[in-house]
Amino acid sequence: MHYYDNAMLTTVHGIYQNGQIILHETPPVQDGTEVFVTFLNEVKPSEPVSKGGVRFGSLAGKVSLPDDFNEPLDDLRDYM
Repeated sequence: MHYYDNAMLTTVHGIYQNGQIILHETPPVQDGTEVFVTFLNEVKPSEPVSKGGVRFGSLAGKVSLPDDFNEPLDDLRDYM
């Protein structure tokens, strides 16, 4: 068992500025509590694109489902 297996994680918001981490709130932990620091790097793509290179939402209005889409299939009707 590792020390961190029973650890409870607490997250507080803050910023890193001029070599210091400035927290926007007081964390509900005791002094001397060990911490991990994760930096969030903002990425602002010009348009959301999936990994396959297709723009999200590009099929909007081009795909439709039949009215009976959620009805049981005839082949499976005995099991429903």
